[in-house]
Amino acid sequence: MAHQEIERKFLVTGEFKSLAYSCTHIEQGYFATEPGKTVRVRIRDDKGYLTIKGPSDPAGLSRYEFEVEISLEDAQEMMKLCVPGRVNKNRYLVQSGSHVVEVDEFFGDNEGLVLAEIELASEDEAYVKPAFLGKEVTGDRRYYNKYMIRHPYKMWKGEAE
Repeated sequence: MAHQEIERKFLVTGEFKSLAYSCTHIEQGYFATEPGKTVRVRIRDDKGYLTIKGPSDPAGLSRYEFEVEISLEDAQEMMKLCVPGRVNKNRYLVQSGSHVVEVDEFFGDNEGLVLAEIELASEDEAYVKPAFLGKEVTGDRRYYNKYMIRHPYKMWKGEAE
């Protein structure tokens, strides 16, 4: 299903795991990471997904996204075709008012980074901000998964503080 993805992104500074109602493991690889487009394959637990994303708007709040589920076997084979590097993370889901906050805890070269995203129906939609959210980093390209493939968090984490 094609749609416009609208989300706000935050650093996580507080405890969130006890609030989570779900946790899944995600591994993703990228075919294309040029400015304005992203093509990735994702394995989420035992399911595969192929995703195409367009450019973000100037504020970094919204962009085109198309995602389809594919077989786990196809996803595993497609991973072999990706550019070097992978994003590995656990995703926790936390209810916050009428929204679900997706909290990603990264591993490997991005170890130590914990980000949260809140998807919205419109750019000005109100939401409840949980206490564990810190600085907003919406639109900061360093926090895009595709950026972290070539510039892992371990290389620049001191600059982010």
